[in-house]
Amino acid sequence: MARTALNKSTLHKQREQLKLYRRVLPSLELKRMQLAAEVARARAAVAREEEQLAAHKDRVAAQLPMLANREMDVSGLVRLEGVRVGEENIVGVRVPVLEGIDCAVADYSLLAKPHWVDTAVAELQAVAELWARVQLARKRVEILARAERRITQRVNLFEKILIPDAERNIKRIRVFLGDAERDAVVRAKLSKALHQRVAEETEA
Repeated sequence: MARTALNKSTLHKQREQLKLYRRVLPSLELKRMQLAAEVARARAAVAREEEQLAAHKDRVAAQLPMLANREMDVSGLVRLEGVRVGEENIVGVRVPVLEGIDCAVADYSLLAKPHWVDTAVAELQAVAELWARVQLARKRVEILARAERRITQRVNLFEKILIPDAERNIKRIRVFLGDAERDAVVRAKLSKALHQRVAEETEA
């Protein structure tokens, strides 16, 4: 680390930097608080989405117990083909938002399959959408938590390193300059006294 030059120019720079750090810190702290609140909201959203998914699965199991019958093969009936994702800006952080899902429904004969298969198709599509919502909700938490960690590191950098360093540097420079000024005054007085004594001795 480079040594700080103990002069008036450096003192001015350090004072300007300290002013800047103190001006920036409150906005960083505000952003950190906002992100912390958004992370908490996002985590609550994950819990809600997971609860809805579990509740829906239970409802489907109760409504269509015949899905558990291995003789009735409904695998591949509904296939999730894609998840359409948009973006949303939350406190300057871009996070994904679900726009929709694309499901492919296999062709099935109305005569070969029982009457409840239509209901099963609709319910399986609903489960697929809820599953996609859970995945995106988790991704949002991950992105927001990462942004919160980054901003917390920046707040700590300002609070614990940059501001204290600038304050210490200013104090050191002021002490050094004060000592140098006193030394200069003492040297000037001694020089004046010496000149005066030499002048007096010359006259004598």
